[in-house]
Amino acid sequence: MKKLFLGLALAAATAVGAQEKEVNVYTHRHYDSDAKLFKQFTEETGIKVNVVKAKADQLMQRLKAEGKNSPADVLMTVDIGRLYKAKAEGILQPIQSEVLEKNIPSNLRDEDNNWFGLTQRGRVVVFHKDRVKAEELSTYEDLANPKWKERLLVRSSSNIYNQSLVASMIANSGEEKTLEWLKALVTNFARKPKGSDRDQMRAVAAGEADIAIVNTYYLGKLVHGNENDQEVAKQLKVFFPNQNTTGTHINISGAGVVKYSKNKDEAVKLLEFFAGEAAQKVFAQANYEYPVKEGVKSSELVSSWGNFKSDTVDLTKLGKYNKRAVMLMDIAGWK
Repeated sequence: MKKLFLGLALAAATAVGAQEKEVNVYTHRHYDSDAKLFKQFTEETGIKVNVVKAKADQLMQRLKAEGKNSPADVLMTVDIGRLYKAKAEGILQPIQSEVLEKNIPSNLRDEDNNWFGLTQRGRVVVFHKDRVKAEELSTYEDLANPKWKERLLVRSSSNIYNQSLVASMIANSGEEKTLEWLKALVTNFARKPKGSDRDQMRAVAAGEADIAIVNTYYLGKLVHGNENDQEVAKQLKVFFPNQNTTGTHINISGAGVVKYSKNKDEAVKLLEFFAGEAAQKVFAQANYEYPVKEGVKSSELVSSWGNFKSDTVDLTKLGKYNKRAVMLMDIAGWK
């Protein structure tokens, strides 16, 4: 009987210990899909997820200031530029995971396993269906053609998505050609860059321009937004540039385990969960992002835009060339 009570006590202690397991996430992402997945992860593993949300730069400054005393285990953010910076500044640590290496293509994760892409976004051209024909579009390079003078919209050069697009141009074409392209591109802007990707599309619908450079998932948000945004979306179509050359520029949102994580095992489990089929489906269906795991289908809406060839350039290069991209954009007068 004594052994039985001892066994029950140990079982109860183990259960309590399992309930006390946690993982602390610093995240720049602000989507309902993530909250749903955090809850699902806890239900499946018993590991509690504590979330701190802020802008990416604020989170990285906080992590550096906290140092060894940081409670953070996982950093989640968007764009390779930020993930590259987090690694370069010693915020992340390398981890070993067969699940992550199997589920995430090599070009979408760090060569040292400091960060891992969890979703993909295409940076595409949207055009007004009544004022532009798809046959008029071809490549990012062609957006500098004088035929698009005062017809193009894009957000500011301070935006990380644009910086990574320009970095991809440097990786594929070199700095000289990229600067030449940028100088011509700027002359085609219909207005001084301002606002978000969604604002660029709203302005195209309002007649301020005919085309805009945006991330794919923002169009999905317009389609399922308020009545006004739904009307905007109805006027637009998607074009995937560079299908006969390098492929359409893609970027990622991703995550890594923080250097001084106190719950490393739980952090790795969370990343593995995000890279699994169930979570990848949620990312794709709820947030109109492209999954990174092969075999997981995009949402019906995203699939309706068509298949495309993506640029397979090593994303690490985009982080490496970020500073050069910013410099060239400044020289070209991209405000």
